[in-house]
Amino acid sequence: MSLYEASIRVKHECPYREISERHPDLTIREWPLSDCQVLEITSETTPTDELLDEISQLGTVLHESEGEGGYHVVTQSCLCSLEQSIIDRFEEHNCLYQSPTIYRQGWEHYTVVAFDSEDIRELLGDLRSDREIELLSKTSISETQIPHSMLAPASELFEDLTDRQLAALQLALESGYYEQPRKTSLRELAEQTTVARSTYEEHLRKAENKLLTNAGQFLRLVTATSTADPLQVEPTRQAEQAADLSAPNSPG
Repeated sequence: MSLYEASIRVKHECPYREISERHPDLTIREWPLSDCQVLEITSETTPTDELLDEISQLGTVLHESEGEGGYHVVTQSCLCSLEQSIIDRFEEHNCLYQSPTIYRQGWEHYTVVAFDSEDIRELLGDLRSDREIELLSKTSISETQIPHSMLAPASELFEDLTDRQLAALQLALESGYYEQPRKTSLRELAEQTTVARSTYEEHLRKAENKLLTNAGQFLRLVTATSTADPLQVEPTRQAEQAADLSAPNSPG
């Protein structure tokens, strides 16, 4: 199975893009979370008072430093809504977004991966209908290793898990439930909470199911370029199919 990686740059209304346009020496990297964004802002030059004021309005400053390497700040911001974001458009065309988004000199830079080059073509056509867009590169990566930058964002892996399901999963993980051999039991885990054993187990099983389901799309990407069959699944499957074909028809 082939995979295709495309790099595009886009212009549309977004405060992060507009800041990068006003300050061409600036680079902004954005990692989207479920309800906000984490921004890494760097500049090789000393920031102006105007820039510092704009950064202070983006959100909560988590880290800030300035030295010989330039200016560096990390913020948590909620200015761009993800509900109608371009990332939703990627998903509509079966394209997997790779964070971070990079804002530089008035452009937003995105990288996506798709199983079919036609999906990328249709995505570009869709985006051109309402914004300025340029395709920077499109590469087949069927013979290369999936890049580490495609590791699943936490917001997607834990999507749809409730607070109780997350808490049940965290307690089990931190208590050694998933180690071999197990260091605890479901009964002992439930005793650390105020819920019944059956209720705790229900929260945990639902969390496990949702987590694995969410991870499925990323698992397919990791294994898509591999021809290895370490568990010898394919020979077993072929043998079963051959047996089905050679079996006599059941009497009517």
